Amino acid sequence: MIIHKLKDKIESFDPAMEVTETGRVVEIADGIAKVVGLSGCRSLEMLLFPEDTLGIAQNLEEGSVGVMILGQYTHIKEGDTVRRTGTVLSIPVGDEFLGRVVDPLMRPLDEKGEIQSSIEYPVEKVAPSVMTREPVSEALQTGIKAIDSSIPIGRGQRELIIGDRQTGKTTLALDTILNQKGRDVLCIYVAIAQKRSKIARIVSLLEERGAMEYTTIVLAGASEGASYSYLAPYSGVALAEYFMDQKKDVLIVYDDLSKHANAYREISLLLRRPPGREAYPGDVFYLHSRLLERACRRNEESGGGSITALPIIETQAGDVSAYIPTNVISITDGQIVLEAGLFYKGIRPAINVGASVSRVGSSAQIKSMKKVAGKMKLQMAQFREIEAFAQFASDLDSATKAQLERGVRIQELLKQAPFSPYTTASQVVLMYAAGKGVLDTIPLSDIRRWESEVIEFFSSHHEELLNRIEKGWDDDIEKDLEMALGIFADTFKSSN
Repeated sequence: MIIHKLKDKIESFDPAMEVTETGRVVEIADGIAKVVGLSGCRSLEMLLFPEDTLGIAQNLEEGSVGVMILGQYTHIKEGDTVRRTGTVLSIPVGDEFLGRVVDPLMRPLDEKGEIQSSIEYPVEKVAPSVMTREPVSEALQTGIKAIDSSIPIGRGQRELIIGDRQTGKTTLALDTILNQKGRDVLCIYVAIAQKRSKIARIVSLLEERGAMEYTTIVLAGASEGASYSYLAPYSGVALAEYFMDQKKDVLIVYDDLSKHANAYREISLLLRRPPGREAYPGDVFYLHSRLLERACRRNEESGGGSITALPIIETQAGDVSAYIPTNVISITDGQIVLEAGLFYKGIRPAINVGASVSRVGSSAQIKSMKKVAGKMKLQMAQFREIEAFAQFASDLDSATKAQLERGVRIQELLKQAPFSPYTTASQVVLMYAAGKGVLDTIPLSDIRRWESEVIEFFSSHHEELLNRIEKGWDDDIEKDLEMALGIFADTFKSSN
């Protein structure tokens, strides 16, 4: 019996061996390791250090490999063994990540338990080709009056949010996420080198408004080193690509790419790559172009779905001509410019409509908004022009004064409290009223009250008209809208 068992074991013995190429750490400092003995290593390949710590091969030199270590590296020392994995860095993806806060390796940070997923996507991937894309023509509603009317964003677009610190850039992005509730758009917020206290407040806000159920937050904390900050946006867009492959529309926010560029500069200098302008490496443009090009709207033959990107860039003293801002402006399909001067004047969101642009234009607006916003935009452009000269003029004719008065009222109307997005139909009502001069007779101090009361009036008495406005625009809708505004005007009492 024992002899038979031994015979079976001998016959079933498999002499195959697993061959793994190993190397050795010769230098380790500041999250960068120099490894020798990995002659077959590929660029961006995952390498395994002691205690299952991962590293990414960055510099392939003649006798050594420069490796960026992900996470803690203090336990790694000279002489430690490093193993090749044979694969480029991949992360787990899946629907299970919705409603969660994760690190760039998709490990949970929110104490809600482990996330089980069997699907993996590479963090680095070639962007979809031109032939697989289709033009951006479907609106992504932000709920922000100044944006939806003047600088519309479409599904599949890349729209930059740029401005000095503390001018409301993150607030704009969060407003847009809040406004996707019930619109079948999944959201990913990538926090790059952000304080955990700030992210805790964001999570609290999203949970309170019921937005966390369709949102994933990828967090690279400010204290976690440059490698996580570098990796976070690529992990976020890999998850977005998974959702796009399920024919979903995805909104991804990168907050912010200035810190991403700084992290990459730090890594490159530690790897001893030659520095260029402002000490950034020569491929810093490629760093962001290969990331943002992955945002697109795919045609049905190629799988459908879309990724809309809202990258954020922080400027110094409003200088949009600096190195990183000009790079990202040239990659994106337009920019929303926030100005500190407008913010301090109380014009919030502090959007400079004249300097902001959407290269997709009105093709990303619904029919009713396209119809009413054009006139309002023209009036605001004229107002900006006249306003600049009016401060030097002592005497103005009545027509110019009327234009100034209307512009000031429209400017007041475009102000909006944070985290209070408006429905598209409500915005159309307000823009139509502004374009028709309904606000001209209302005192400036009453504009905000008029706005809230007119929205309440339409929601209570003309819900069917609002539904029609969402779906299209025709002469009957315009006639009914004018009639309803006339009825409301008779009931509104100004404070004068």
